[in-house]
Amino acid sequence: MAELSEAPTSVHTASFPMLLRELGISLAVSTYQAGKLIFLREDGPTLNTHFRGFSVPMGLAYSAGRLAIGTKSGWSEYHEVPSLAGKIEPAGSASVVFAPRLHHHTGAIAIHEIAFGNGGDLWAVNTRFSCLCTFDRVHSFVPQWRPAFIGGYSADDRCHLNGMAMVEGKPKFVTALGTTDVGGAWRAGKIDGGVLIDVPSRAILIDGLSMPHSPRWVNGALWFLESGRGTLSRVDAFHGKPEIVALLPGFTRGLDFHGDYAFIGLSQVRESNLFSGLPITQRLSVDERVCGISVVQLSTGRLVAFLRFTAGVQEVFAVTVLPHLRPDLLNDERDERLEGTYILPDSALAEFRSGVR
Repeated sequence: MAELSEAPTSVHTASFPMLLRELGISLAVSTYQAGKLIFLREDGPTLNTHFRGFSVPMGLAYSAGRLAIGTKSGWSEYHEVPSLAGKIEPAGSASVVFAPRLHHHTGAIAIHEIAFGNGGDLWAVNTRFSCLCTFDRVHSFVPQWRPAFIGGYSADDRCHLNGMAMVEGKPKFVTALGTTDVGGAWRAGKIDGGVLIDVPSRAILIDGLSMPHSPRWVNGALWFLESGRGTLSRVDAFHGKPEIVALLPGFTRGLDFHGDYAFIGLSQVRESNLFSGLPITQRLSVDERVCGISVVQLSTGRLVAFLRFTAGVQEVFAVTVLPHLRPDLLNDERDERLEGTYILPDSALAEFRSGVR
């Protein structure tokens, strides 16, 4: 896994932990650059940043006690185990603990966003093969859909498919950084070659976007991030014209919602060929671009809370709301707390408790 070049540090507004406590939630944040899954948890008047190491963590998905994490060569699934909370020190520091349940090896397919669909199946944006896929017990992945402009499956990242919005348990919208059908060719049009695509029809709904990411369908509207501009935008279902809701001080990527709030990941734009010429580099100087998490109130468009990483973390990929105040996760299979933890069917558990052998 990646090693941090320096210890991660951060600063935050006083409103951030207050808001998490009021909503009864925490945030899971992935950073592939630092090789970490970060839990942002309220701790009285402060915001606690709790780190767990992974190999290139990117997509995150949570549903009904299941947390999936996409990594360099596969994905892992963790389940809530309430009994483990009492084994975390100091006492009371964890309200719920996620324990490993399964790992699926895919090979290096550059998993980006992931989501649980109907029936609990996991969907993934398979960026390297320019498709959406699911998984079974036999294959590395099972291709399910690709854009109309992609001529076939090939491991060469032809359009940088990256984001996926689910509607009623099925993929409905995706984002891509280009409409090219040659490996890596999307890079030449990165400034304004991005598109938002309707999955069922494969029609391009919006083009001319600057590195779009993280499409989401919430409250009858489509939301997405235009990373190259540092914006959060909304598309009304009846008009189809994007409206900028918030202009933010970083490369916007990673988005989730809770109530009237959007939680948005920000990354520092590196001075490299990939990011050169983007609108955000013209709008903000290097010192003005930050890495962190912004909280925007949807009804007003105001920034109401903010966390900034001051060292150790330069890029954020995914942001996911968890319905817990103090989650933790154990991912070391040698951990003695996992060796003595079992999940059994209810019938077996009842017999176990009653002493039946």
